[in-house]
Amino acid sequence: MKKIISNALHSAGFDQLLEIQQESITQFSEGNDLIVLSKTGSGKTLAFLLSMLHELDTTDNDSVQTVILSPTRELCLQIEKVFKSLKTGLKVTTCYGGHPMRTEKNSLRETPTLIIATPGRLSDHIRREHVDLSSVKYFIVDEFDKCLEFGFSDEMQTIYDECSHLKQHLLTSATRIESYPDFLQLRKPVTIDRIKNDTELNLKEFGVQSEGDLHVTLEQLIISFGRERNMVFVNYREVCDDLVDFLSECGIVCAVYHGGLDQETRERELIKFTNGSANTIVCTDLGSRGLDIPEVKHVVHFQYPSSLEAFTHRKGRTARMDASGCSYLITSEDRQLPEYIMEPQEFYTIKPRVIEPPVYETIYISGGKKEKIGKIDIVGFFSKIGGLKGKEIGLIEVKDHSSYVAIQRNKVGQVLRKIKGEKIKGKRMRIARSK
Repeated sequence: MKKIISNALHSAGFDQLLEIQQESITQFSEGNDLIVLSKTGSGKTLAFLLSMLHELDTTDNDSVQTVILSPTRELCLQIEKVFKSLKTGLKVTTCYGGHPMRTEKNSLRETPTLIIATPGRLSDHIRREHVDLSSVKYFIVDEFDKCLEFGFSDEMQTIYDECSHLKQHLLTSATRIESYPDFLQLRKPVTIDRIKNDTELNLKEFGVQSEGDLHVTLEQLIISFGRERNMVFVNYREVCDDLVDFLSECGIVCAVYHGGLDQETRERELIKFTNGSANTIVCTDLGSRGLDIPEVKHVVHFQYPSSLEAFTHRKGRTARMDASGCSYLITSEDRQLPEYIMEPQEFYTIKPRVIEPPVYETIYISGGKKEKIGKIDIVGFFSKIGGLKGKEIGLIEVKDHSSYVAIQRNKVGQVLRKIKGEKIKGKRMRIARSK
């Protein structure tokens, strides 16, 4: 089993286990139920995947051995991506709302070893008798606290009751949970607590005094960050959209993320933010949890959070792992801080700067995995026909029926002219600037 873990870790591009991963594997291998308390970005996805992989019967391809539940489709897809990077060869089916039920049903007919799902969608499959979970040994819930907050308790119980031969439970949470639902039959679980307080994080907290229009203050603050990645939090999706419109008119390239967007749009916006095509993302608190976004340097609370918990999770988007980060509260004479937020001890002085546009721009391709298009095909196409050098091509994301490639912004115009009318792998596809 050590060789399996080593090979999987190497396939995912890592040299060694983090402490949280090693401890999780050890405790789970001893047969313990496990609760892992840790912020997003601490390595807990690999911690529970490797712990589960260590115990799987890799010779059994005829039964579902593990169910992993998570509260959002984005987190489901993230877990799936990490699992596939381990290159185990084991079949995984991922189920979530906004994805065709028929596609998932067909995938479940060929029994997967692992099911990753949102509670609502998997409980739907159970009601429609699309899946048999009686053989499941390992029941894992990522962001368990968020699942409860989203009201998935009944759905989780429906799924749990179908897993009649469970051996172990593994729950992760970004906050400490005082009590667990009665349906969970935890057996003296071992808790691995890696939640750090703000004082333990390399996090600086600032106030930003606005003397006039809050929107103008925010514009100047974002420009002062240069090209450093930043997240701006608001409380309502309407404010989110309005703020993006304002910042865009100011020449700031923004991504946007909230629950009112359809799945494809949300995925596209996250890709733009992750690949460096937008240095700023404006989002509701939906963006404060479960998204694997690296190297966020600045978190701005344009609207004050609705609770201390929301405030904590927002700030948790920065200063992850051992990185440093900054959190900003925009204050003014007519704005009163909630009682759970302390008055800023230090104020940030905005230094005037010229807008620095993102290094990259995202190009959309109307073909993906289902059209047999891979990253190598895309690199070859833009190198040979588009005339780009390797360093001028950034991150590439290949979806089922679409792909997105980051290209240096100053090269986009000439590249689009060169590739106009050309085919990828003999197939004509729509290639254009991403919306």
